Amino acid sequence: MSDETRSSAFRPLSIALFAPLAVLLTGCGGPNLIERISTASWGFWGTVIIVLDLVALVDLLGDGTRGTTSTVIWVLLIVFMPLLGVILYFIIGRD
Repeated sequence: MSDETRSSAFRPLSIALFAPLAVLLTGCGGPNLIERISTASWGFWGTVIIVLDLVALVDLLGDGTRGTTSTVIWVLLIVFMPLLGVILYFIIGRD
């Protein structure tokens, strides 16, 4: 499979993964992410974790050599366990 074909086949997967992620980050019925960041209790480290999560997700979804199952597992791990997921991804997930 050529790189161009692989890239075009990867786009629907990345869209399918980013849509639920956007819903999760906007709060799913609770306060949205912008409101959470604006509160005093959010703090510097909350912002750092969100930025690292987004960097890890962009790096993960930009990797065309990884299989779909592996990508989905890493996305779920990073989204549902932000601190542990991003630490594990940067230590063992970036082959």
